[in-house]
Amino acid sequence: MLVWERPEPPNRPVPAPLDRERIVRAAIELADADGLDAVSLRKVATALGVGPMRLYGYIESKDELLDLMVDAIHAEIRPVGDTWREVLRSLAETTRQAAHDHEWLADLLGGRPQLGPHALARGEAVVAALDGVHVDAVMPVVTAVDAYVTGAVRREIAARRAERATGLDEKRWQAALGPYLERAFATGRFPALSTVIHDAAHLDADHTFRLGLDFLLDGIEAHISR
Repeated sequence: MLVWERPEPPNRPVPAPLDRERIVRAAIELADADGLDAVSLRKVATALGVGPMRLYGYIESKDELLDLMVDAIHAEIRPVGDTWREVLRSLAETTRQAAHDHEWLADLLGGRPQLGPHALARGEAVVAALDGVHVDAVMPVVTAVDAYVTGAVRREIAARRAERATGLDEKRWQAALGPYLERAFATGRFPALSTVIHDAAHLDADHTFRLGLDFLLDGIEAHISR
């Protein structure tokens, strides 16, 4: 029986009462502070002031704990809107915001679909908004948006981690590499890239994300309107 369906052990009069919600909340707090490496059943038990064996009545493995953590964050992803396009935009933006609030989420996005109750509720809201779209196109559309968001947020989180690791923000990193790029462009081997770097607008992460999402949604609209 999957963890979402398995009943919790009966309550017992103990100094530190437990339930899955408290366990998952403690694990999320650890991950928010120090990343997924800080999460283990033993460390969660320590944070809750109980012995590790007590957790096994509620959760059988770290994989189950990670599934529960991701599903808990899906409760923060509640796409809204009056049209399918508004709902897909909301899906993308709320997923991105959740990943910014919980950086570790970027490492767990993708792969097999999340099937916890909050993830299913999120999926139901999105699929219901696509009611007028041919049934064969619904999941490819949702998958395309999810793939775009996953790639975008992983890139953003990677940049954030690189900044922490090097101590260089984006402007200082660009300044450090500027002379090298100027020498490379001066060779004449990269004319197209040189033009874009020198002449194109340099958008911040928010504008880049929204513009790319517009490109994707425009393509989806053109396809399903045929």
